[in-house]
Amino acid sequence: MMDLLAIEWLKIKRYRTFWILLGFFLVLLLLWNYEASQGNIKLGGGRKTNGMSIVNSDYSFPLTWGSTGYWASIFIMFISIIVIILTTNEYSYRTNRQSVIDGFSKMKFYHAKVLLVVVLSVVSTLAVVLVGGLLGWQHSHSFAGFFSGFRQIGYFFLLSLDYLGFALFLSILIRKSGLSIGLFLLYSLFVETILWAIINYYADKWAVGNHHSYRPVGDLLPLQASDSLLPFPYPPLVKMMNVLPPSLSMSVYAMSTCVWCAVYYFAGRALLLPKDW
Repeated sequence: MMDLLAIEWLKIKRYRTFWILLGFFLVLLLLWNYEASQGNIKLGGGRKTNGMSIVNSDYSFPLTWGSTGYWASIFIMFISIIVIILTTNEYSYRTNRQSVIDGFSKMKFYHAKVLLVVVLSVVSTLAVVLVGGLLGWQHSHSFAGFFSGFRQIGYFFLLSLDYLGFALFLSILIRKSGLSIGLFLLYSLFVETILWAIINYYADKWAVGNHHSYRPVGDLLPLQASDSLLPFPYPPLVKMMNVLPPSLSMSVYAMSTCVWCAVYYFAGRALLLPKDW
C-alpha cells in the first residue's frame, strides 16, 4: 500500500494544478468560516453596515463541527476536481500503459487511485478539524466540549469519500478531464437537485394518496445522501419560521453513503478491468 501511495506522491508533488486547487479548498474553508463566524456575510449592507446576516451560525463547541463541516461540503468540489484531473491525466498522457509496462497490474493502478481518494478525504477532514477547532476555541474560550458532536467530523469524512469516489468513477468512465469535470459539476449542482425535487414530490403525493407518512426518499440519491449528513446550519430566523424539512435518520444517510461508495468502487473496477489500454 505504501509503495502505491509513494508513486502517487511522485506524480503530484510538483504538479502545480494540484497545489492550486488544494490551496483554494484550504483558504476558502478558513476565510469563509471565519467571516461566517463573525456574522460578516450579510444580505444587503456592507461589512460594517446594517444588513441581515445569512450565515450567522454558532461556532462554539460542539456546534462548530456542523457549521464548518457544512461549508467544507461545498468546497470539497475543488478536491473532487483534483481527483478527476489526476485520473484522466493517466489516460491523456498514457502513463496508465507505462504503469502496466513497468509491472503494475490494472488492479494496482486502480487501487492506487482509490487510496488517493482515501488520503485526500483524510486530509480534507483534518482541515475541517483544524479550522472548526480553532473557531470553536475562539468562540468558547476553551477546548471544553471539543469532542462533543465529533460524529459530524465522521459524517464529513463519509461525504468526502462519496464525492471523491463519484469523481473517480466518472473519470474512469469518461477518461476526458474537461468532459468529466463538466458532467460532475452538472450532475452535482443541477441534475441531482432536480431529481431530488421530482422524487420527493411524487413520494409526498403517493404518501398523501395512500394515507402513509411521508418519507423523503429522494434524499438517498448518490450525493444527496451524504449532503443530508451535514444540513445547513440554520440561522435563528429560519428555526423560528419552523420550515425545517422532514428527513430520515442520520444512520440511514450514513449507511446509504457507504453503500454508494461501495457501488462506485465495484462499478469503477468493472469498467476498468475489461478495457484494453
